[in-house]
Amino acid sequence: MSESPYKSGTTHFGFKDVAAKDKQKLVGEVFSSVAGNYDLMNDLMSLGVHRVWKRYFVGTAQVKRGDRVLDLAGGTGDIAALLKDRVGPEGADSDGRVVLGDINAGMLSVGRDRMTNRGLVAGLDYVQCNAEALPFPDNSFDLVTIAFGLRNVTDKDAGLREMFRVLKVGGQARVLEFSEVTVDWFKPVYDFHSFKILPRLGQLFAKDAGSYQYLAESIRKHPPQEELKTMMQEAGFERCSYKNLSAGIVAVHTGYKV
Repeated sequence: MSESPYKSGTTHFGFKDVAAKDKQKLVGEVFSSVAGNYDLMNDLMSLGVHRVWKRYFVGTAQVKRGDRVLDLAGGTGDIAALLKDRVGPEGADSDGRVVLGDINAGMLSVGRDRMTNRGLVAGLDYVQCNAEALPFPDNSFDLVTIAFGLRNVTDKDAGLREMFRVLKVGGQARVLEFSEVTVDWFKPVYDFHSFKILPRLGQLFAKDAGSYQYLAESIRKHPPQEELKTMMQEAGFERCSYKNLSAGIVAVHTGYKV
């Protein structure tokens, strides 16, 4: 297990070592820069496959009509929109709600605007919050999700403990995140795409190569599948498991509060 950044005083920002207290600001600058082009870049980076990953992530979640759901690092609302359909359609006799939380005001604003433009208003709340110190009471949600956001949390252990705290007994937590590729022959192809193609796409379409270089590096620094499973167990979750998608490019981690 890697040492908590709050114990060591330093952590990583991509491949760079930085003071733990500075990472939140640095990550915030990245996502403020890319917010307007975030969805376009996701399509370009993954050739649209990220939409399949997200649909699988939500489609296999333990959630039903009337549930209360927290989607952390909710960004531009892709996961929240899918969850809203599961919790209950607009106008239904249901008190199901989805809370879209994100630490970055720019991303949260883009997400709110997108959802409003799609007519997705009822049953949605927006909260600017830090995953390491959530502004919700204990046992508040039936499901807590975080998709492509945990790797940007400075103290991941604290974030996982907070997810556990706000989850109801019997509830499920799910993490969708880039992980460690499991097919040897594919690793050099994936590395070439990540470090050669991705920054060039960022420069061409978003005028920002540096932020996408960081995103590629942050994926490599994120705990691989077994390590993240152990971290979830140490945060209090039980029945922890994961499923690799696309040869381990991403993995869906699941844990329960029992």
